[in-house]
Amino acid sequence: MRVSHYFEWEEQITGGHAQSVRQQRQILERLGIDYTTEPDLTADVLHLNNMGPKSVYYARKARQRDLPVVVHAHQTAEDFEESFAFSNALARPLRPYLEYAYSLADLLVCPSEHNREVIEGYVDVPTVVVSNGFDPDRLTGFESLRAEYRDRYDLDGLVAFMVGHVIERKGLSAFVETAREMPDVEFVWFGYLDPTGGGAVDRLLRSRTTTKTVENAPENCTFTGYVEDIRGAFAAGDAFFFPTKNENEGMALLEAMACGKPPVVRDIPTFEWLEEDTHCLKAERDFAEPLDRLRDADLRDRLGANAAAKSEQFEVGNVAERYEDVYGRVI
Repeated sequence: MRVSHYFEWEEQITGGHAQSVRQQRQILERLGIDYTTEPDLTADVLHLNNMGPKSVYYARKARQRDLPVVVHAHQTAEDFEESFAFSNALARPLRPYLEYAYSLADLLVCPSEHNREVIEGYVDVPTVVVSNGFDPDRLTGFESLRAEYRDRYDLDGLVAFMVGHVIERKGLSAFVETAREMPDVEFVWFGYLDPTGGGAVDRLLRSRTTTKTVENAPENCTFTGYVEDIRGAFAAGDAFFFPTKNENEGMALLEAMACGKPPVVRDIPTFEWLEEDTHCLKAERDFAEPLDRLRDADLRDRLGANAAAKSEQFEVGNVAERYEDVYGRVI
């Protein structure tokens, strides 16, 4: 079997989406499946990871040739909102575009049950849930970086942290306002300050609201920008604070859990698989209360240990076998 595993705009897209694609290719190599990263209609399966216009073109051509098309449903209009300047306005026409693009698939791969429920409201196409997973090898040795990264950002005491792009959808306002409510706790957001990973064009894409929120953050709220060794983020932090408003899965959350960092998440459908007071703490709006509870080191240790155990099912090695099933269903 040979798979055409194409990721349109691969050079421009960063974050969890890009990491997911890299991990899919690791899985293909682990399974011994031959693949190309080009859109190749001579392959046995066309697997698309970003439904831009070129991907739509090749999906249409593949259907004309009876070549099976698998599409990863990374994007939804709901997930697109509050991400960068003009994203809310663009989200409205994005939905009918995605409805058409996803209708070209023989099988849609959804990273979570919540994502599948959303996608099934878009199109009547067979779906399968396969977690994006995470690569535990990427985190090896993170503990040794704790002192270095706490010194680098002048951190002391309890550190509530977040990893990801600095955008409102991921709960930027809630993060900053909670920091303002808890001046004796350090809040650190590790990740790009620009929507797609840096550069003058990217800075133009950052909304005025995002810029204002970051500039007016209290002194105990730090935005590090891009961090070359992300292990340092998981080492420096004590509680993973993830007040995202909408998420398809959340790879950084899985990584934080694997590092034994207790999560505080927004109580939204995406995180129904996490049990309150077992794997995490949840809140709808007031995040100060659960974070205040995590001053208790014993509670942090208990939740962190449970979260780490729960994360094991999402390791790439445990996700890999699902891909043979995915391709087997369409061939």
